[in-house]
Amino acid sequence: MTLSQKEIGLLKDLKDQEKLCWEKYSKYSCEACSEELKSLFDSISQVEHNHYDTVNSMLSGNVPTVPEGVLKNENNGWCKKICYKDTRSADIDKFLASDMLAMEKHVSALYDTSVFEFSDPQARRLLNHIQAEEQQHGEQLYSFLSANGMYQ
Repeated sequence: MTLSQKEIGLLKDLKDQEKLCWEKYSKYSCEACSEELKSLFDSISQVEHNHYDTVNSMLSGNVPTVPEGVLKNENNGWCKKICYKDTRSADIDKFLASDMLAMEKHVSALYDTSVFEFSDPQARRLLNHIQAEEQQHGEQLYSFLSANGMYQ
């Protein structure tokens, strides 16, 4: 695939954002107080690393195949109210999850713009798929915050 200057610029932005997401999830996993949030951050970090690799591949002119099937719908049944030992721990988890939810909103918006700017249909489908995964991450973070009375 031959990329326009605009497409290259968008992919570079996406690559930078995916790297930041991946690194923040990894860092925040170590800082989270609850095992549930640590596990969620670890899981999402792996997906963000895959997104980074995908975008990097696209920058090289390769469009990986869009994964088959529908995105998994976890129904967020895993998310239960956590009994924190102190308010400081709850405040730390609230900050970390809220920060990542804001990050996911930003990255999803960048993918939304990119979907409309790419000329290659397969590239648009792939970017749309990644955007759907970003939205799913946002849903998981929202569910964690909401279940624990941290989302207002």
